[in-house]
Amino acid sequence: MGKEIHGFSVKNGLVSDVFVVNALVQMYSECGSLVSARLLFDKMSERDVVSWSTMIRAYSRNKLFKEGLKLIENMHFSNVKPSEVAMISMVNLFSDLENGEMGKAMHGYVIRNSNSEKMVVPLTTCLIDMYAKCGNLDAAITLFDGFSQRSIVSWTAMIAGYIRCNDLEEGERLFVRMIEENVFPNDITMLSLIISCGFVGAVQLGKRLHAYILRNEFGMSLALATALVDMYGKCGEIRSARAIFDSMKNKDVMTWTAMISAYAQANCIDYAFQLFVQMRDNGVRPNELTMVSLLSLCAENGALDMGKWFHAYIDKQGVEVDVILKTALIDMYAKCGDISGAQRLFSEAIDRDICTWNVMMAGYGMHGYGEKALKLFTEMETLGVKPNDITFIGALHACSHAGLVVEGKGLFEKMIHDFGLVPKVEHYGCMVDLLGRAGLLDEAYKMIESMPVKPNIAIWGAMLAACKIHKNSNMGELAARELLALEPQNCGYKVLMSNMYAAANRWNDVAGMRKAVKDTGIKKEPGMSSIEVNGLVHDFIMGDTAHPLIEKISEMLAEMSKKLKEAGYLPDTSVVLHNIDEEEKETALNYHSEKLAMAFGLISTAPGTPIRVVKNLRICDDCHTVTKLLSKIYKRVIIVRDRNRFHHFREGSCSCGGSW
Repeated sequence: MGKEIHGFSVKNGLVSDVFVVNALVQMYSECGSLVSARLLFDKMSERDVVSWSTMIRAYSRNKLFKEGLKLIENMHFSNVKPSEVAMISMVNLFSDLENGEMGKAMHGYVIRNSNSEKMVVPLTTCLIDMYAKCGNLDAAITLFDGFSQRSIVSWTAMIAGYIRCNDLEEGERLFVRMIEENVFPNDITMLSLIISCGFVGAVQLGKRLHAYILRNEFGMSLALATALVDMYGKCGEIRSARAIFDSMKNKDVMTWTAMISAYAQANCIDYAFQLFVQMRDNGVRPNELTMVSLLSLCAENGALDMGKWFHAYIDKQGVEVDVILKTALIDMYAKCGDISGAQRLFSEAIDRDICTWNVMMAGYGMHGYGEKALKLFTEMETLGVKPNDITFIGALHACSHAGLVVEGKGLFEKMIHDFGLVPKVEHYGCMVDLLGRAGLLDEAYKMIESMPVKPNIAIWGAMLAACKIHKNSNMGELAARELLALEPQNCGYKVLMSNMYAAANRWNDVAGMRKAVKDTGIKKEPGMSSIEVNGLVHDFIMGDTAHPLIEKISEMLAEMSKKLKEAGYLPDTSVVLHNIDEEEKETALNYHSEKLAMAFGLISTAPGTPIRVVKNLRICDDCHTVTKLLSKIYKRVIIVRDRNRFHHFREGSCSCGGSW
């Protein structure tokens, strides 16, 4: 309808009127057609401050920060003095950037361009929100305390700021104080605070706010109910989210999407897909956000067939593929083992943001294509795309999985000296992992000692994992002690040390460590492997007997065992970390979760079909050897995604080259 009105305006010569064109630009941006909005903006022979403000607000709402910042710069060079409305749009853009230094600069710009000595309440409120989102609570409090008359919006911004900065007690105290001063929250207040609780996972405060809504008989608007569903979903309270969802009579696409997203975050793949079917049956057309949630769920579970079905659905239904959805598709194909599909989509993408580049680079890293990741990094530089912190994390991980030590060291230096980025603890973690995997344990330890920040669990975890790979129990003990000091209740480190002692036949130490694990009362995460067949994901744990086809799976395991022995396979019983006899160890090996999944794949798919398995833990040495042989025996490509990376097994070899 907006396009029809635009056509009428053109035919009747109204597009020379700046007010009409401003309204058209706003219409297109509100309807999600930013390309048309920008085209009209660029063709305007005359622009006023409203024109600039409308376009900046459009970029801000659509999270296109780079374009918004460029437009602010162009506005400044065009000598257009911003109005208060324009500055509110600009401050909102800087709020979403969450960059404290740039936020301060924006505050200075606002002061210089304000028409009065005192800034108006809406503009100051936006600045409070900006500082809170940037984590600068002191600046936000200073502005808030400077108000002579505070509106409900000001109170809401400050309380939400406390919540977003995880100062929940102070946020709740301010909420009580607001009511004591006879300023009572409205629907917008509660909506903002519920959203903030979801953002930081503050479920208890979220529940108290929900109770306040019920006690004070707020009208449960569609937006507020949807925010509650989203908040409970983000906090892992799926039953509460579903209870609210089921109680709603009228649901829009955002409500359905919030519930699907809740299932996606809880990795409830079956429930999410069932809800999607119900959504379609109710005549609700999914949007880009719905599809992003479903694709992320496919990516998490390695459900490539289902992911491909959703991709086809997007194309068939004409769902608008923005840069976020395109990035989600690339991520899904990469994480489901189809790196060529991810690469094809990336090559076809016209609009790429930094997230798109990062996802593709991380995909190459997961699959062990370190050189391709580095080539992509070079291409980024050539095209003038500035890498960020996450880019370097992905690139360094890629070097680690490909054993590219020299290249990784060069990247680390480049990040500091060429791009002026200060390494974070995550970057040091990547370097420790890179050096440790390569067997340079002393160098990795020296890097830990030289770090300007305190090493966290990721740093020492990488060091401990490297010690396990290279069977250095002495240095492993050192790393384990540091880890247990940081997380004394985490039994995983004790289990890893127990495994290292077992591999070295130090059974007395194994017994002591296992007793320590038992004393914590916390159980070790069980190994689980998943395989998708005909659109359904089947899960297996070690020694699983619950599957309906367990008899046929057992028969296939026996056949696999026979053929493996004929091929000269000798079980690597050193990975069975129990003090039992060799025959029992061989039996235990035969029922590892990934072997059960592969056996099911062999009996459930046609000859020559690739088998894709997703494992929640690192694949053990024996299973790695077995899978290489099985790929040759059954002439199958077997793709295994473990906790660390992808392994592509073909004709008796693996793409990892032994580096995992």
